[in-house]
Amino acid sequence: MKISIITLFPEMFDGPFKYSIVQRAIEKKLVQISFINLRDFGLGKHKLVDDTPYGGGYGMILRADVLLKAVQSAKIRDTKTKQKVVLLSPHGKSFKQKIAKRFSKLDNLILICGHYEGFDERIKNYIDEEISVGDFILTGGELPAMLVTDSVVRLIKGAIAKGSPEEESFSPLLEYPQYTKPAVFKGLHVPDILLSGNHKEIAKWRMEKSLQITRKLRPDLIKTASNSSEKKNWPLN
Repeated sequence: MKISIITLFPEMFDGPFKYSIVQRAIEKKLVQISFINLRDFGLGKHKLVDDTPYGGGYGMILRADVLLKAVQSAKIRDTKTKQKVVLLSPHGKSFKQKIAKRFSKLDNLILICGHYEGFDERIKNYIDEEISVGDFILTGGELPAMLVTDSVVRLIKGAIAKGSPEEESFSPLLEYPQYTKPAVFKGLHVPDILLSGNHKEIAKWRMEKSLQITRKLRPDLIKTASNSSEKKNWPLN
């Protein structure tokens, strides 16, 4: 898989992608991550990428013509290639695990990081989706791009231990409580069921706890989980 990130600040990605699962996936050649500097497509001697908004207003707007050149440079010229151009924007739909799973099956994912006061609206005619990572304001799209990339890469087959992604939070419920040694910590005991060796009962306990936690903390997820194939495995309570 290839992930291309269009950004004005490629140096921001130096640290996050050099560690842990993303770096191992790169080393295993499961994913190729490239950074496309939007400034390379800028206009004139000063490589301008933005301009003042028509109609007046505060700030600078990223130009559609400059953005399109960067997008075209990242696209793979093969009609059989599964690829998407994604604009990271507050206007987008909320990024969720199911979207990460869908993206992880692509051959080429192009992420556009915004900056300044936004994009020329006309660039939206050349993208496939808009994605938001939350209802809050950031300086630019670099941090959202890091979040999306990390979430997607860990779902690529071979990136992490088999079975791990399927058992984690939001697949589709919040994760059950986890414990490790010591069995007693400051008077707090690991639940007896986890020490019993009865894997069938342990699995049931974990599912019950996942449901309890999800109902309490994220009741909105219950409706989504109710439509999943896993519902048949839920306890009756």
